[in-house]
Amino acid sequence: MAAAELAARLLTPRPPAPAPDPVDLGSHFSPEEIERGARFARPQLKLALARGALDAGALAAIVYRRPRALRDLPASPAGGAVAAAGLGLALSLPSLPLAVVARRRAVAVGLITQSWRGWAVDLVKANAIQSAFAAGAGGAVVALTRRYPRSWWAPAAAGSVLFGAVFAAIAPVVLDPIFNDFTPLPEGETRADVLALAQDAGVKVGEVYAVDASRRTTAANAYVTGLGPTKRVVLFDTLLDRYNRDEVRVVVAHELAHVKGRDVPRGVVFSAIVAPATALAVQRLSWRLSDERGTPAALPALALAVGTVAAPIGLIGNRLSRALERRADELSLELTGAADAFVSFERTIALQNVADLDPPRWVSTILATHPPTTERIGAALRYARSRRPQPSTAAT
Repeated sequence: MAAAELAARLLTPRPPAPAPDPVDLGSHFSPEEIERGARFARPQLKLALARGALDAGALAAIVYRRPRALRDLPASPAGGAVAAAGLGLALSLPSLPLAVVARRRAVAVGLITQSWRGWAVDLVKANAIQSAFAAGAGGAVVALTRRYPRSWWAPAAAGSVLFGAVFAAIAPVVLDPIFNDFTPLPEGETRADVLALAQDAGVKVGEVYAVDASRRTTAANAYVTGLGPTKRVVLFDTLLDRYNRDEVRVVVAHELAHVKGRDVPRGVVFSAIVAPATALAVQRLSWRLSDERGTPAALPALALAVGTVAAPIGLIGNRLSRALERRADELSLELTGAADAFVSFERTIALQNVADLDPPRWVSTILATHPPTTERIGAALRYARSRRPQPSTAAT
């Protein structure tokens, strides 16, 4: 956690974004809209937390019971690959009913457009990919722990950073197309706006794509992904179809701010700073959880240790993420000068995505990766106020 705190402090943009103006939630949203968001989002959060707790409990049970099937596997990379793939599949099952409940609630409010059959196909794809990665990781871990019984944490830390960087680079061109179709923005108003904003921001945008998000959801979003030659800005088709030109420009400028700030590489650097301490902590905790060493039977304890150590690090990472989002909002406003469009976009997307408009403070300050809607609206109001001409004072 000390390493994560150091990384977050080093990577947080300076100076911080200006404090937003206070916002009266009721002046932008009706009581019915506020109540609808809370009624949907808060149970969804509880379901997500329950799924995490159930997964952790299932993994702890495996560590405690030490299934014979794991103990019978050969103490080799092949045995580790089989064990890790099997664990990945087995641990996807206990929380599946809660995922079904969460999806049914999303369907009920109109967020989900995909059929249950389509969802099941996506689930199979995701589990197959997860199992393949788990098998590779399991085989590598068994090989490392057998080759370096006490110091394996050091090469494991280096390997995790390298894998994270490679994954960030290849995911947009190898994995993402498995689930969605990505189409380069055609020549036209939106593409011209993107190129003009990129020039104003002083960044090379790479490519800008529209993704067919509407095949699964009515929610709108945009994001930056990739490293180096795979760097790209992705806009949901639900965003392009519903929002006006000024609102889309606000979103594009926000994403270009992430490119300008090198926020994807910044995430890799965060991992690199945290990885050695994390790997050492995982090693020592896994030894407390199990006396197995260098065998497939040691993998459940390692997985539980990873989850236990990563959870508080993730909370610190969330704080860094919120700081990056605030900086991106500020640059978006500076590039576009469209405070009114920023406010209207934040209002519309919060309603479209059925967001919690007044989340509990602990959610906003611990779990959230983005500032709450009211804070982002307040940032736009502060920007607009700062740009108003100041009345001159007559000399006396």
